Amino acid sequence: MAFYDLPKDERTSLVAEMNHKLASDYRANVYHYVADCFADGDTYIRKSAYTETGKLFFEARDLQPSILRILTVLEDHPDFKVRQTVINAAGEIGKRNFPIVERFFDKGLFDVHHSPRNAVIGSIKKMGEMNPTPVLEWAKKYLHHPDKEIRREICHGIELRGRTHPEDILPLLRELQFDRTARVRKTLVHVIGQIAYKKGCLAKVARDLHEWGNKDLVRESLDEIVLIHDRYRNFSAMTAYEAKVFLEKEFGVSIDGIYPPSVA
Repeated sequence: MAFYDLPKDERTSLVAEMNHKLASDYRANVYHYVADCFADGDTYIRKSAYTETGKLFFEARDLQPSILRILTVLEDHPDFKVRQTVINAAGEIGKRNFPIVERFFDKGLFDVHHSPRNAVIGSIKKMGEMNPTPVLEWAKKYLHHPDKEIRREICHGIELRGRTHPEDILPLLRELQFDRTARVRKTLVHVIGQIAYKKGCLAKVARDLHEWGNKDLVRESLDEIVLIHDRYRNFSAMTAYEAKVFLEKEFGVSIDGIYPPSVA
């Protein structure tokens, strides 16, 4: 039976049992149960395994060397789901101590399978939100990597921190403004839109964009910002029309497709 097919009390009991068995493996310096959980076909079993691993790392500090050793062994496992879960477990640890797990992300960025690479993006998001300084410093190393997918993944990965603190990631995004790869440019424009719709963020993003040299990309980003305000209208600090009026005044442009409420 799948994890979320179980009643809530049974899910709680299952997670408690997983925590106990994972701790037993880590304490014994073995990984039979750990590997089984990390390879489970149920996403939520794997999620519970990596979140409980993160909890154990900080709650039972005597287990830290064993946890790191076992994650290091499993990062080369032939099953991509195991490698993916290793990255996610490292991400849980990296929320509070990034340097100790940094090497897992250096390696995971280049995994042959997309799932571990996606886990790197997801982990950068959650770590960058909670522990931004070392994570963003690490991300800078890859902004101009020869592989366009690495550049795109880094751009995507730093997005979440930017939704509440756009000033933290705008200097990194600015370095990508002249990237010639369409996929990187598309991701960059998307991220600019995503970091502009929360309270207090639009003015910060607009102020920074005024300093960018790639005016075509800036213009494309203005359209995206307004579209994101419309798409997330229930969560945006401004309406899409208010964002349109603000940006038109700021940049002296006309943004089509969004009309006053009385005309819509």
